[in-house]
Amino acid sequence: MSAVLSSWNRFSGTLPGRLLVSGAVWLRAPYFLTAAPVILELDEKHSRVRMANWWLTHNHLGTVHAIASCNLAEYAMGVLAEAAVPATHRWIPIGMDVRYLATAKTSVTADAAFATPPAFGPDKEDVTVEVAIRDDAGAEAVHASIHLRISPRPPR
Repeated sequence: MSAVLSSWNRFSGTLPGRLLVSGAVWLRAPYFLTAAPVILELDEKHSRVRMANWWLTHNHLGTVHAIASCNLAEYAMGVLAEAAVPATHRWIPIGMDVRYLATAKTSVTADAAFATPPAFGPDKEDVTVEVAIRDDAGAEAVHASIHLRISPRPPR
């Protein structure tokens, strides 16, 4: 079990625990600090992550910035990949297709799941994580398809 998933399973029962695990991911990838996403749910098949509606995530119109949404999508995909990919393998994003469907004027929640579960075999494989980002009313504002390459770790 990955360190992220192990920590999540241990600490996710309380808000401070969820913030602790989410913050540990921010420290590992500091770029996410401006979005300050908080993990709500995490297992090997799905992640749900929330980003608060605050001025550091706004565009000039006062709505959630498109790139802040991309950051949220990448964070949701990243914690899912960390939870799902076994220690025998590694992953790296190789592309991202994003559709901006509507403006978001509230906090947003990202749901990430593999389009097809990875095989984690002896050969590298390309997989896609679908991420739907919804506002508080449940309207999908952004949809991202993030492409990953998963491959066995080389021997050390």
